[in-house]
Formats: sequence, structure tokens, C-alpha cells
Amino acid sequence: MFENLTNKFEEIFSSLKKEPSLNEKQVDEGLRKIRQALLEADVALPVAKKLIENIKPKAIGQDIIRSTSPGQMIVKIVFDEVVKILGDDKSELNLNAVPPVCLMLVGLQGSGKTTTAAKLAKYLETNNKKKSLLVSLDIYRPAAQEQLSILGEKNSIQTLPIVKDQLPLDIVKRAMNAASLSGIDTIIFDTAGRTQVDLSMMNEIKEIKSIANPVETILVADSLTGQAAVNIAQEFKKTVDLTGIILTRLDGDGRGGAALSMKFATNVPVKFIGVGEKIEQLDVFYPDRIANRILGMGDIVSLVEKASKDLDEESIKKTEESLKSGNFSMEDYLKQLRQMKKMGGMQGVLSMLPGVSKLKSQMDNANIDENIIKTNEAIILSMTSQERLNPKIISSSRKKRIADGSGTDSGTINKLLKQFKMMSNMMKKMSKGGSESGLPPEIFNQLK
Repeated sequence: MFENLTNKFEEIFSSLKKEPSLNEKQVDEGLRKIRQALLEADVALPVAKKLIENIKPKAIGQDIIRSTSPGQMIVKIVFDEVVKILGDDKSELNLNAVPPVCLMLVGLQGSGKTTTAAKLAKYLETNNKKKSLLVSLDIYRPAAQEQLSILGEKNSIQTLPIVKDQLPLDIVKRAMNAASLSGIDTIIFDTAGRTQVDLSMMNEIKEIKSIANPVETILVADSLTGQAAVNIAQEFKKTVDLTGIILTRLDGDGRGGAALSMKFATNVPVKFIGVGEKIEQLDVFYPDRIANRILGMGDIVSLVEKASKDLDEESIKKTEESLKSGNFSMEDYLKQLRQMKKMGGMQGVLSMLPGVSKLKSQMDNANIDENIIKTNEAIILSMTSQERLNPKIISSSRKKRIADGSGTDSGTINKLLKQFKMMSNMMKKMSKGGSESGLPPEIFNQLK
């Protein structure tokens, strides 16, 4: 996420931090590079200009020039201004209405509306204990209604039954009646999109709004389209009273232009971001956390939250008991691998750590493959229960059998055994306390 922009910011800040003191000329050169980095990341020109205008008077002030660590102060100033551009604080989803509360998703075709509708329903169920009804109003795209129905069934979310040839306005009325009778808390309307903004689409959305009276009209936009996503948001804002934006595919956005530009350009808050294809991969948009990641400072808070939510507490307790007794087994290692997968794999964890670009570079140089987790899982599953409990008994003949069962070779198994030994030693140290693990105690204790 934001790799290109983050790399540029890290380079700029690194050069500024090296200087024992800064003069106005050096600050101007740093700001010029920041402006260039923003434009290369497809940040809207007015946004880039405003950001530099806000940073410059503070960056060339006497406090910076005389500071003992001017580079660090520049970073703080840039961070504060980026947060303002992103929207200062998170924007809560408005659910303050008599149930069923109506939420309407709008956007172009291919922006991820249908998948986002299901993700939003799952988010409301998990975080707000709300029972949602998914309703597809897309009668134009082939199998669009069926797609939402399948997503709902797969994830145990209620969907409105499909009635062939029924018009969108009639579907809205039927959905509201059905929701009132079945104790639904929220109705999520997945409206039809087009390949471009057109009059017929906007008129249909207005008619739907007049009947459904949604408390939230949320634009779903593809962040990978950069400046185009901002232009689309502005078009919708002119015609429809948008209350929020959800940016999809942010996990694949190496530039960050849409995320940085959207709030400033539209005056509409970004409420959520899609960070993967899985149903649970819809995150609340926190401007300060996004600013941290853009500027290469990581997002430890989100990492800790993700760990506490995704990791199995019972498994962690059992692993801790194994560590305390000095019996960390391959079975425990398998659980660790599966928990890593839950958190989005190595890339998912690395993306939230400070200095992410350097870490990724080291991974690339070491030829570490993201699929190594799946490979190691297959190898462990090919072992007997005795081998998992005591890997020291794995002889050459056993390695051959395990290799055949996992579709690997003896060399790969040797690597896993070496990794396991290192992991075992590290976990034993971690069980003694955060200071020995290399992690701050407060972070370590929350991750345990």
C-alpha cells in the first residue's frame, strides 16, 4: 500500500534528518521533492499545492532552523498537514435512525460495489451487532443480483430473494417491507453502475433515494484509478448528496493519489478502505494511521488491533504453556503459521511496520516467497503426530516420505526445520518478556 509514495518520502526525510541544521534553501528543496513525489503519485494538483502551502510557512520558521533535530520536526509538520488533508479524524458510519436503517452504495461498474456491500454487512454484524439485508438493484449487469445472493449465502448474510424482471424502485419497496417484518437492522442497497457517469444512472439513483431515504449514500471508488476516482467522486457529489466514500483495492495501490486527494477534493469523508478480497478485509479509515503509513512510519496500532482480533486466544494460551514448559512443537509452529495467514501473511504484517520499504527490500533480496507459509503448512501436515512433537527424529528416510506427501523436496524440508529451530529459540526468549524479544513490552504484551 502506497509503496511508491512511501519510498519517496523516506528518501526525502532521510536526507533532511542527516543535516545537523537546515537553512531555508534546504527546506525549499525538500518541499520541491515532496511536491514532485505527490504529483508522481497521482495526487490532485490542487491538493499537492495546498499541502505545500500549509507546510512551507511552518517548515521555514525559526523553530525549525534553530532546532537541534530539524529533520524530525519537518517530519512532524508534514505528518500533521497530511492528516488534515486526509480528514483529521475517522468518520463514523451514521446508524442513528429508526430501523431498518437504509445505506445506499453508488459508483461505477467494476469499482467493487457488490463485494463491498457484503463486506459492509459483515462489518456491521461483527462490530455493531447489526443484522443486515443485502439488496441488489442492478438489473442491467448480467448475473449481478445472483452475485450478491451468492456472497450473502456464502457468508450467512440475508439477501432479498430475486424476482425476475422487477424494476429497481419496486425492489426497494419490497425490501423495505420485508425488512420491517423480519427484524432487520440495516438494509444495504447495491445500486447499478455504468462504465461512465451518465444522466440515466443519476436519475435512477435520485428516484431510489426519494423512496429509500438512506441515512448514508456512499460512493464506492477504485483507488487504483487515482485521479480518475477523484473526478468520479466530484461528479457524484454534484448530483447526489454523498455522505461518505469507500476506497477499494487500497492494498494494491502503490501510488496513494486517490486516498490523499479524495477528502480535500470532494469535502466528503473516506469512511472505509478495502484492503483485500476476503469478506473481513474492510477497514475503518483512520487519517492519522494512513498518514503514518504514507510517511513510512508504519501502523503499529492497527497491527496490534488486528492481532488481538484475528489471533485465536485459546491457541495463544496453549502456545504460551508450551513455551513455559520448553516444549514448543511443530504443532505449535503450524498454529503460528496459520495465525500469520489470518493477519494477511508476511506482506500484511510488514505493511504495518515502520521502515516498510527497507523490510520489503530485505525480503526481496533474501528471495523470501509469500507462498512459503502455504509450503511450510503442507510439509507439517505431511508429518506424523510423533514427528510434529519431536522434529529431531526426522531422518533422511522420513524427509523423503514427507517431501513426497507435501510435493516438496528434502532441501525445502531442511529449511523448514532450520526455521523451526530459530523460531523455537526466539519464542522461548519472547516468553521471558518483551525486552528479550526485541519488541517494546507494551506492544509485546498486546500481541501475546
